[in-house]
Amino acid sequence: MLDLRIQQHFIDSADLHYQVAEGLAKPVEAAVQAVLACVTGGGKVLTAGQGPSAALAQYLASLLVGGFERERPGLAAMALSADVLTATSWPDGHALARQVRALGHTGDVLVLISADGTESVLTEAVKAAHEREMVVLGVTGQHGGALARQLRETDVHVCVPHERVARIREVQHLVLHCLCDGIDTQLLGEQESV
Repeated sequence: MLDLRIQQHFIDSADLHYQVAEGLAKPVEAAVQAVLACVTGGGKVLTAGQGPSAALAQYLASLLVGGFERERPGLAAMALSADVLTATSWPDGHALARQVRALGHTGDVLVLISADGTESVLTEAVKAAHEREMVVLGVTGQHGGALARQLRETDVHVCVPHERVARIREVQHLVLHCLCDGIDTQLLGEQESV
């Protein structure tokens, strides 16, 4: 019985990936262009999230710095800390916003990852990024929550339209891979299929 349940996870995930592929292609392409404009203009990419989303943010920063599937010079990127030590240093829920104000500059990109976009620490980070004239890339699920409502026309929103958090995170992981592949393709040209 458990094996059927496991198989259903694979089926449900594959089905959602197929359903959202066309709808997410344009926002992911816009995200590629935003990050490219940033890094080729001398800016940096700051990434952040809370809980499991913080791990995805750290993963993205490592792919930008270290490379995706091809060898290339590192891109300026870093994951902001949303760990307990940092969060308790500033108990007002502004831990990420303070980091954005300290490290972000005009032309930089802030990538915020969230399953639902409701975390107040992320919405405060959006405000800080806008104060610093940064572009915000929101990678969310469900409907994007308060985070999505704060985004401007110059920002990019990649939203996985699903309610189940596990499925959202699976697609978000692929979105990050598509983002990195798009950046590498724009910087290095098409790669022959292996």
